[in-house]
Amino acid sequence: MAVRSERARVRRWRRYLADERAEGALYRELAGRYTGEEREILLGLADAEQRHERHWVRLLGDEARDARASLGSRLLIHMARRFGSLFVLALAQRAEGRSPYDADADATVAMAADERIHGEVLRGLAARGRRRLAGGLRAAVFGINDGLVSNLALVLGVGATGLPATAVLITGVAGLLSGSLSMGAGEYISVRSQRELLAATQPDPESQSALPHLDVDANELALVYRARGMDPAQARAHAQQVLATLHLDDAGSAAEPDAVDEDGIGSAWGAALSSFLFFASGALIPVLPYLLGATGLTAVTIAAASVGLALLATGAIVGLLSGGSLLRRALRQLGIGLGAAAVTYLLGLLFGTTVG
Repeated sequence: MAVRSERARVRRWRRYLADERAEGALYRELAGRYTGEEREILLGLADAEQRHERHWVRLLGDEARDARASLGSRLLIHMARRFGSLFVLALAQRAEGRSPYDADADATVAMAADERIHGEVLRGLAARGRRRLAGGLRAAVFGINDGLVSNLALVLGVGATGLPATAVLITGVAGLLSGSLSMGAGEYISVRSQRELLAATQPDPESQSALPHLDVDANELALVYRARGMDPAQARAHAQQVLATLHLDDAGSAAEPDAVDEDGIGSAWGAALSSFLFFASGALIPVLPYLLGATGLTAVTIAAASVGLALLATGAIVGLLSGGSLLRRALRQLGIGLGAAAVTYLLGLLFGTTVG
């Protein structure tokens, strides 16, 4: 019994050793995708995993031969070589958060603490990518889910009234096109309106030409900065600095450095096209069974199951990128989406029965 227990212990240590080596390799692989501070941070994590590796080597002694890393560790390295680093950082953050060292007496307290801190380091690195992705992810998730849920609800509601499959298909295609065009048009108007609103806050180019002629003692430029939210002392100091460093361009007008940057808003046409495509890709799924010739309950079941899988996938992706529970986010998307579709299906059944 003692021999079997010791063998199990050695196997566990060798698994830890293999995973530490794999995690070190993962961080070095990711470091190759970065420069500057982020690269140094990832290489620092790799060095920490090397310290943990040496701990298990000391315990294993002659048994410290190569062992196969866990499937999850090997998949992470594979993904680091081929996919975006944000996904890998999010997965690595989750892996560090599930470290077994807290409950293993053979791991030191410092190692367990290291693993918890590694998770926070990865959270910080991933946060930069999450902030950059947040707007695009919101639009993608909203567009796809809107297409999935609204068109499934439309197809099921119409199908439940007893109309023939051809009528349901036409309704679904019409819902796809109308919803996609509406989403695209709405996004275009939204982005254009946002750009126009921000443009209205930028300094008027005509007013810039007046700057060189201002009375320095009665500096009305300070009023501009007070209108932008500065207190009187800050406004006066900033106005004096602007006038002191004022330079003229070739046309003789003053260059003022406080223009609003609109680069983060994006193109209105690009936003419209992406919203159109996201909605259409979601709305196509509940229509596919009818396009492929399915009818009746078979088509309803396939459409609902396909949309359910898509909702689970989008929920899991949101969970992964947000660092939350994949299962909880996936089930939340599924429950909300299919719940809304079920309501319209029941209303369709009721309406069909009433008409009949």
